[in-house]
Amino acid sequence: MARRRTTDIDADDLPRFFVWVRGLDGPEPQKWMTMDFGVGDWKRPLVLADLELPEDERHLSLSVLALRYPPPRDDLS
Repeated sequence: MARRRTTDIDADDLPRFFVWVRGLDGPEPQKWMTMDFGVGDWKRPLVLADLELPEDERHLSLSVLALRYPPPRDDLS
């Protein structure tokens, strides 16, 4: 079995979802793995919007993703 270099990052090791959650000062962007959604629906009320990221966008920073995918407009008041 071939070993891969430790500097290689597998796309499955990166967060798969870009999520807007309810924060104290309004919507906050986060990157989540699948397991971050929790067991059951206990985190769902915090989630304003979520998007499964394509492999080529999983490495992007939160600031870049927030510009690409702005928060939902109905919760910005």
